[in-house]
Amino acid sequence: MSNQVIGIVLLVGGLALLGGGYIKSQSVSGSLRSFLGFKFSKETMWFILGGIAAFLSGLFVLMSR
Repeated sequence: MSNQVIGIVLLVGGLALLGGGYIKSQSVSGSLRSFLGFKFSKETMWFILGGIAAFLSGLFVLMSR
């Protein structure tokens, strides 16, 4: 039961971080960086990578009963 709660929290947290990273990448400064040839800022990359890691960890916890 507690593993399910941890897995769900990781999934939701991962989605929140991914959403935050996406929003930061679509901001005015993110669009300007993209226009100038830079992909993402370091902060945006950490949001996206952290979101992916948390989501996959949550998925793994939920599937390993």
